[in-house]
Amino acid sequence: MADALNPYETKATSRLMRLEYLVALGVSLELFIMHLDEVRWLPAVLLFLYIDLIGYIPGAIAYRRSRDGRIHKGYYIAYNLMHSLATQAAVAGLWVWWYGFEWALLVLPIHLFGDRALFGNSLKPFALSFEPKAHPAYVRLRDELQSPQGITGTTAVRPATGGRREEKAAV
Repeated sequence: MADALNPYETKATSRLMRLEYLVALGVSLELFIMHLDEVRWLPAVLLFLYIDLIGYIPGAIAYRRSRDGRIHKGYYIAYNLMHSLATQAAVAGLWVWWYGFEWALLVLPIHLFGDRALFGNSLKPFALSFEPKAHPAYVRLRDELQSPQGITGTTAVRPATGGRREEKAAV
């Protein structure tokens, strides 16, 4: 998110956010590998897979079956709910409460951080295609932002003589 009123990402900010998730993925993987001999594999595999079994695969199937690419918002909600760090933290908390702590729980952040760092996946807004596809409005915005003129009518801060800064309307 660029800022609260302009929630888009440039290539640079997107890459920086993916780098942050890559660091978190690395830490999670390192902890998982350090405790590999203590991991219960059945819970680890099930916890890793259930996120996509509930949150992605049904929506992906519906999307591929749809003639126009539009699918019910429930698929977006399921994806976002299952791919939420808050949801998976709650799942981990409940797991610890019911069964006790175990290293297999690290597959939850590994899955989410991997999706975000390696594939660039984030939560899915209703206005966009369920599967990644450039939206024409975004393409126009990106092209305008990358043009030499930028967006017209905005206020740009440019250095003035003598080291002072002054605001000038962009042309």
